[in-house]
Amino acid sequence: MTSRPATTQHLRDLARLRRVRDRIDRDYAQPLDVEALARGVHMSAGHLSREFRVAYGESPYSYLMTRRIERAMALLRRGDLSVTEVCFAVGCSSLGTFSTRFTELVGMPPSTYRTRAAGATAGMPPCLAKRVTRPVRNRDAPAARTRLA
Repeated sequence: MTSRPATTQHLRDLARLRRVRDRIDRDYAQPLDVEALARGVHMSAGHLSREFRVAYGESPYSYLMTRRIERAMALLRRGDLSVTEVCFAVGCSSLGTFSTRFTELVGMPPSTYRTRAAGATAGMPPCLAKRVTRPVRNRDAPAARTRLA
């Protein structure tokens, strides 16, 4: 049986993890690192990373990159920004890292996605386009998952 103080501490940690996740969701385009996120909730970077992974299934950095790639996908679907402009707009400082992570999550390079997604989601309500095009990590994707054609 779990003691009351341990349960109380666990609930406090979960609240702190939610604050970190909310900050990532809100400030994804800002320079964020695990140390700064941890300082903001008075945890060590290592403890934050371990607890975040247990609670959300991925590291804070992976969660941040997924949010950035989701936003990049929306900007690329609009079609009015270059891949480089999108990269910097979502808070990435390296086009190479952005392209690599984008390809890992989406299954195609950002330039290819930009070309294909514009036609594939034309006329689709934005809320549905976001749901249909949500990135799925390749290791989590079903083998037969269809991609934008």
